[in-house]
Amino acid sequence: MVNKAVIPAAGLGTRMLPLTKSQPKEMLPIGSKPCIQYIVEELAACGVEEILIITGQKKRAIEDHFDKDNELNRMLHRSEQPDLLQALAYEDMNVQFFFTRQSSPTGLGDAVRLAKSFVNNEPFIVALGDSIVFSPSEPPLLARMINLHQDNPTAIIIGTREVPREDVSKYGIIKPAEHITGNTIEIADVVEKPSPQTAPSTIAFAARYILPPEIFSALERTSPGRGGEVQLTDAIRLLLREGVNGYGVPLADSEKRYDIGNMNSYFQAFVDFALRDEKYGYMLKQYIIRTLNL
Repeated sequence: MVNKAVIPAAGLGTRMLPLTKSQPKEMLPIGSKPCIQYIVEELAACGVEEILIITGQKKRAIEDHFDKDNELNRMLHRSEQPDLLQALAYEDMNVQFFFTRQSSPTGLGDAVRLAKSFVNNEPFIVALGDSIVFSPSEPPLLARMINLHQDNPTAIIIGTREVPREDVSKYGIIKPAEHITGNTIEIADVVEKPSPQTAPSTIAFAARYILPPEIFSALERTSPGRGGEVQLTDAIRLLLREGVNGYGVPLADSEKRYDIGNMNSYFQAFVDFALRDEKYGYMLKQYIIRTLNL
């Protein structure tokens, strides 16, 4: 099993201003939970026991959210509010949290580099802190990636999804090998944010990775790219060229990645998760129907 995961959560969130002026985008509410809680719960459900969250300035709220609030729990016990106590059940997940800071926003690759001592020469998961993967399928995307890793323990495993060609310049893009085996894509190459004219495919990264510890050596040998940032994609590309195998695991038709880094996707995510809420979803749906019929 892959027992360790890294959540990069140090981005400035400028595309989400003014929401992110004083709070982390990873703590923005999506339905009844903050974004990053969905990600942690996804990792815990797949057996991850240790999580390193890489934060930055004005991100202390993330650490506070996962720190058990004993006084609040005692108060809720005294007031006999079991529903509210249940809402805090995530505090008792079998997960140990670690935190470190990326003092300046110098790229995803630089953020992952900070996890070297935490990883301790083991394979590990990277789950972007502003991206929720909704997986009603069984097994979900991350579990399928872990299953593939067990058969290929030294390989790079990347969650993928199809995007419109006009959007490829927003993502890391995979160049697939000549054949696809079942639901697994053999990776020939990767490129960071190519133009629509030069993109080798429309298969984009979907914010979930399983990486071998050799990625840290590759990051040390990766020069800053666009915007002076060290790109994780470039380090992955270096390992692929050195003979490390890479595989893509696509999202199932029922699965969806939500990017909480832009307003449009954030609004969609909030509405979708709120409509799925067991307690309030039906009432919200009726409200929306009435509003649209005005």
